[in-house]
Amino acid sequence: MSPAPIRLGVNIDHVATVRNARGGALPDPVRAAKIAIDAGADGITAHLREDRRHIRDEDMARLRREISKPLNFEMAATDEMVAIALHTRPHACCLVPEKRSERTTEGGLDVIAGHDHLKIVAAELKRAGIRVSLFIEPSLEALEASRSIGAPVVELHTGSWCDAVAHGEIDKANHEFGRIRVAAAQTETLGIECHAGHGLDFATAKKISGLPQIAELNIGHFLIGEAIFVGLTEAIHHMRRAMDEGRGLS
Repeated sequence: MSPAPIRLGVNIDHVATVRNARGGALPDPVRAAKIAIDAGADGITAHLREDRRHIRDEDMARLRREISKPLNFEMAATDEMVAIALHTRPHACCLVPEKRSERTTEGGLDVIAGHDHLKIVAAELKRAGIRVSLFIEPSLEALEASRSIGAPVVELHTGSWCDAVAHGEIDKANHEFGRIRVAAAQTETLGIECHAGHGLDFATAKKISGLPQIAELNIGHFLIGEAIFVGLTEAIHHMRRAMDEGRGLS
């Protein structure tokens, strides 16, 4: 039996970052989302941060209205974001940690210390028909807490592995990838759908696509950066080829 294809979710946050650096309406992140879908993205991810540093409320509303593929709403587990999610009704909400001082999401959600609050948030979103995922560190403890919270999906944080690869730290990279491989295998045992993301490029996406339990990769910053040089369509085509090769589909 051939392995199942792995889905690609494209995060368009940093199209909005460029727009906001100058002000005005361009470049339009919703247009980028549509181009990504035409190029082969299986879904679109956008993170509405509390400080609105890139994606804005109106972007989320337009994405929900205008795109033809599932919308994955990345959000902090706050009352404000829950209210927006319940109004927007995206296909999925991925709960992530958020600090105003950070440049990007740093590390996985603390699903152990935040267990009780996250369980309430997850239940409220699920009642509205929204699929809930948790962005977590690749550990058994985090996986078990995620299952207890009631999340049907987790997204494994790949940032530590990708950083080690980028800096040529071979031993650390091997260690971090080993953690991801073990965690991905455990999701199957626990009955949780497994996604992965953060810091992935063509080479790391190809390698992690070889883990059969991973159903979806969410990739943003690298693709938007690569699009500056080759265009978003070609960047996504290249990523799709790398993922398919890693999966053994080509």
